[in-house]
Amino acid sequence: MAILSDKDIKEFLDAKKIIIDPLKDEKQIQPSSVDLRIGDEFKVFKVIRKPFIDPLDQEDVASYMESSTVENNAAFIIHPNEFALATTLEYIKVPNDLVARVEGRSSMGRLGVTMHVTAGYIDPGFEGKITLEISNIGAMPVALYPGQRVCQVVFETMTSPSQKPYGHPERNSKYMGQKRPESSRIKQDYDLKK
Repeated sequence: MAILSDKDIKEFLDAKKIIIDPLKDEKQIQPSSVDLRIGDEFKVFKVIRKPFIDPLDQEDVASYMESSTVENNAAFIIHPNEFALATTLEYIKVPNDLVARVEGRSSMGRLGVTMHVTAGYIDPGFEGKITLEISNIGAMPVALYPGQRVCQVVFETMTSPSQKPYGHPERNSKYMGQKRPESSRIKQDYDLKK
């Protein structure tokens, strides 16, 4: 297994083996990754008076969050200890013989903002906008501007192509083709189905 270099990334993009759309310009391609930008739609938790979130109640999970769209070059402000969902501006398609990882940009981390809490891994076969699980662990609110580079995607080769990649009919690929921030669909997990 190896991480693709900028040379390999460009070749894979030219051959349409990897899709990143739109790729604004080649400046987004770094030595071993591609910088991705944040979209304009965000989901945040509402303050509610329930004792807990029940992952078995999908309607309950979705009702805890509210969506907002940032317009006219305005910023989304993420406050200290706040959590939000967003997506990359770019739509990504990963082939069956590569995996990808989303990593935060150092410049965002130095402001106290993380771009993924746990879901930085992108399975072979995934196609869609990447959900960002954003958290402000700093002491000050931070402005996030749609179109701003906030994270990077790293591509790695596999020893062989996946037999049942993400999106395969036998997989429960809950987020395949997503185009906006999606609330957790954990209730659809095979181990939680009743």
